[in-house]
Amino acid sequence: MPKLQGFEFWSRTLGGARHVVAPMVDQSELAWRLLSRRHGAQLCYTPMLHAQVFVRDANYRKENLYCDVCPEDRPLIVQFCANDPEVFVQAALLAQDYCDAIDLNLGCPQMIAKRVLLAHEKLSVPVTCKIRVFPEIDKTVRYAQMLENAGCQLLTVHGRTKEQKGPLSGAASWEHIKAVRKAVTIPVFANGNIQCLQDVERCIQDTGVQGVMSAEGNLHNPALFEGRSPAVWELAEEYLDIVRQHPCPLSCVRAHLFKLWHHTLQVHQRLREELAKAKTLEGVAAVSQALKLRCQEDMARQEEGAQPAGDLPFFHWICQPCIRPGPREGSKENSGGRSKRALEEEEGNTDGLSKNKQKKRLRNPHKTFDPSLKPKYAKCDQCGNPKGNRCVFSLCRGCCKKRAFKETADCPGHGLLFKTKLEKSLAWKGTQPGLQEPQKAEPGAPGGFPEVMGSALA
Repeated sequence: MPKLQGFEFWSRTLGGARHVVAPMVDQSELAWRLLSRRHGAQLCYTPMLHAQVFVRDANYRKENLYCDVCPEDRPLIVQFCANDPEVFVQAALLAQDYCDAIDLNLGCPQMIAKRVLLAHEKLSVPVTCKIRVFPEIDKTVRYAQMLENAGCQLLTVHGRTKEQKGPLSGAASWEHIKAVRKAVTIPVFANGNIQCLQDVERCIQDTGVQGVMSAEGNLHNPALFEGRSPAVWELAEEYLDIVRQHPCPLSCVRAHLFKLWHHTLQVHQRLREELAKAKTLEGVAAVSQALKLRCQEDMARQEEGAQPAGDLPFFHWICQPCIRPGPREGSKENSGGRSKRALEEEEGNTDGLSKNKQKKRLRNPHKTFDPSLKPKYAKCDQCGNPKGNRCVFSLCRGCCKKRAFKETADCPGHGLLFKTKLEKSLAWKGTQPGLQEPQKAEPGAPGGFPEVMGSALA
């Protein structure tokens, strides 16, 4: 069957998909894709895969693609990140039988055209691309046209620049997306500023794109493309049922539930800690059930005419749209050029802790990160790492191991017994006759060769 291209590929292979779930690292796994398809998604992407690892590691291929697809999970596009054109093509060739197209994430601009062109020539499925915009519209347009000329058959345009990342990213520019759509002759998907189904329709109308891709919005409300905002537990329970049929890492499950229950966990914070500590799927499901019961209790206590807390459009037990700060609210000008972490420190939100340290404190509320309270260690004489308290050489374990091996010495403090093991080995060899040097037999002695030959001839 000939490889379809451009609009023919979009309309026939992808079924004219308008509602698209974005590639999300550790978040767009099979179970989540199936949940999203049940609620209006018409096309899904895999998480971004590393081409070099995909080529060299069979287990990586199995866990992230070969065992993470099913017949109901189509149409499907596999996304790779890759700098080397040859490696990208090798990875795509290994993946093409499990999907409907191969997508290249163009986070790195090196040798872009060559990567796309080579894949377009070698693969049996179309090549698609996903890009971010440049600040200048004309530069973004030239970039898109270059990709089309290299063989890209469908282009997704995220209307933010590469600097616009994180919760302070600001609004996406639909003007850039509209300009790209007018300048190319291949289908275009838009990504950015999607909070509800009305935004999807408005984006298609304003920009002229063929479809709209959702990432954060889909994570907070998988029923976004249905135009519904159901109770959180409805989607959480459905997702957990799918996971039981199509298992995935517990870290993915926990991350999804943190997104779905985000606002409820602000109210019932003790259960947030329990969700973070859950070690099994059933443990995670039990916390989700407890959150459901708490929400139902909150609903029963709710007074007539009550309004959602804060700026939420719905009560915390309802799936909420994902609202990013606007361009003014999240701009560097408004924040005085300070980083997100600096702003959080000033507001007293994080005690100046990184996200990783915040997670550690969530698991252990009594954990401290004050450098002055850390125990002081004596340093290794050679490398400066903490030395072993009982090391005979006053070294760290790594340096001690090298020296003990070189000198055939022991260090009981580090459990290194090179000298003792050598002595035991020599002693054991001394008790084994078969391991000693063979002695030359005297002529005529028992077992001597001439005597045996003589007896045999007699």
